[in-house]
Amino acid sequence: MEDNKNRYIEITAPVLRGLSFDGEKGKIVKYIQDKQKAEKLIDIYKTKSLHIKYTGPEISSEHIADSFKNYINRNNKQPLLVMIDSIGLFILGESYKEINDILECRFNLNKKQTNGNKADRNRIVKNKVSVVTGGAQGIGKEIVAGLTEAGSLVFIADINLEGSEKLSAQLNEQYEVTVSFPVKVNITDEDSVKNMVSEIVKIAGGIDVFVNNAGVLKADSVKEMNLKDFAFVSNVNYTGYFLCAKYVSRIMAVQNNVCKDYYTDIIQINSKSGLVGSKRNSAYAGSKFGGIGLTQSFALELVEDNIKVNSICPGNFFDGPLWSDPDKGLFAQYLKVGKVPGAKTFNDVKKFYESKVPMKRGCTGRDLVKAIFYIIDQKYETGQAIPVTGGQVMLK
Repeated sequence: MEDNKNRYIEITAPVLRGLSFDGEKGKIVKYIQDKQKAEKLIDIYKTKSLHIKYTGPEISSEHIADSFKNYINRNNKQPLLVMIDSIGLFILGESYKEINDILECRFNLNKKQTNGNKADRNRIVKNKVSVVTGGAQGIGKEIVAGLTEAGSLVFIADINLEGSEKLSAQLNEQYEVTVSFPVKVNITDEDSVKNMVSEIVKIAGGIDVFVNNAGVLKADSVKEMNLKDFAFVSNVNYTGYFLCAKYVSRIMAVQNNVCKDYYTDIIQINSKSGLVGSKRNSAYAGSKFGGIGLTQSFALELVEDNIKVNSICPGNFFDGPLWSDPDKGLFAQYLKVGKVPGAKTFNDVKKFYESKVPMKRGCTGRDLVKAIFYIIDQKYETGQAIPVTGGQVMLK
């Protein structure tokens, strides 16, 4: 029974979210399971509530859509609450702050509502629901910061839940409203990915931007690397991307199919090593080359559901733990395996790699966030691998 309810929620919430779209933005849709809370809210906001009844074995997207549109035709506005028999209550808010105001009964009943949010083209991700895997640290943390700064509601998905919770608390305190949520995920575990998506849908109703950032690297000679390390890198960087795309695209498809003018984005953070081979780094480069193959293949299929799929291929992110961790970072790994001839210190390795970049510096989180915004704003491009390498890798 609980599995069936979760399935109905994962149909209903994205449909309601899709129905609220105006072509640029949709509303946040929060599921309320507590019956007493739901009854109290309906009593307070009864003039702005839609009650959907159904009789058959299960509710359909078409029935929800028809009921929602009929409500708008009668009232010239969207409902604030939608109650669906045997499933529960859904709250629709223009932001998560508005969701909280409704929950705390602070919402102004006389507030003028529109059929969706007016586009704010200066804020590409404002009030959109974003997810960043590997978001608790490194370049993922900087992506999270860039998205929240621009007004997105961000789910910080990471196997390191403690780190995700800490970052989320810091951001929510900084902005003095709820701008983020922590969520635990192991992207190599199918049930974990499925549960992550289900949790996000219950809180926000759907997903607009999914940034597949989580990745690992183990460098070694092909003559020396053991199979366990090779498989670990491939499992996270390649299989994990597939699993995330599988479950995220299902929700996006339901959400988008009721609003044909709206596009959502799956964005894989790839690497310049997905564009050119990398000496003594074959497991990583191979997984990233494969990731671009997945991006192109997903893009060809998912465009039918108004889902754009692209990869971003950043250059070396020298300041993050991937490179700078004193024990596991790439400076340490490359120094250990002798990838840089004559290098005796971390700084020798760093200078060697900086010299390869025409811009004479590594990639930053802000560089990457700008590329993410470009992809989201660009409605006529999918299946691409976009380099952000300071000129180190130039497309032919």
